[in-house]
Amino acid sequence: MKVLITGGTGGIGFAVAQQLGSEGHQVILADLNPALLHSKQQQLQQQGIEAQVQQLDLTSQDSIDACAALQVDVLVNNAGIQHVARLDDFPPEKWAQLIQVMLTGPAMLSKALLPGMRQRGFGRIINVGSIHALVASPFKSAYVAAKHGLLGFSKVVALENADFDFTINTICPAYVRTPLVEAQIADQCREHGLTEQQVIEQIMLAPMPQKAFIGVDEIAGTASFLCQSAARHITAQTLVLDGGWTAR
Repeated sequence: MKVLITGGTGGIGFAVAQQLGSEGHQVILADLNPALLHSKQQQLQQQGIEAQVQQLDLTSQDSIDACAALQVDVLVNNAGIQHVARLDDFPPEKWAQLIQVMLTGPAMLSKALLPGMRQRGFGRIINVGSIHALVASPFKSAYVAAKHGLLGFSKVVALENADFDFTINTICPAYVRTPLVEAQIADQCREHGLTEQQVIEQIMLAPMPQKAFIGVDEIAGTASFLCQSAARHITAQTLVLDGGWTAR
């Protein structure tokens, strides 16, 4: 299968690329930075994984539409950004950017690729959501809104495309120690006057019974499962990797 992964040079996206590529799938890394894309492509090729790259700007409809020609079987909507602020202080342009990258962009990219999937009679869309698709945290209104929106979007697309071998699902991990989260840890240290360990224990992992970051390998393994025949009737679902967070 041919797999397109947005945010493919990041921690989660690259782990998904390694997992699916190691299983024999052809992966396409999609991201903004051409130099980083080619560097990651070389890493995969050195591991014996067939990889292509696609420069993609999820804020540009032309850039999104250009992906339609790739004829992919699996789309992994993984790209994400963050901005932390009270709604009172949230810049409107930053709000719009987060919604565009993490909700509108994935929706329009799905729209661009769905006709090809339908024509070939097979398709998988895997959204990388977040624990914040299910629960909220202060100062993350745009991020939480985008991730909540992915779940509703997925349900509608599943219903509209239930007449062929197609599924769409959302993987929702608790905190994963990616560069995005590392930046949040630093921000929280400054905001609350806490040490890094205090932020991790008292803020990030406090709601999680298992008290651990989710590994990128867990997300990659879940994505792999969703591509398999055994998951062919799992659609419109939210797969939550949260160490018991939402059991409370």
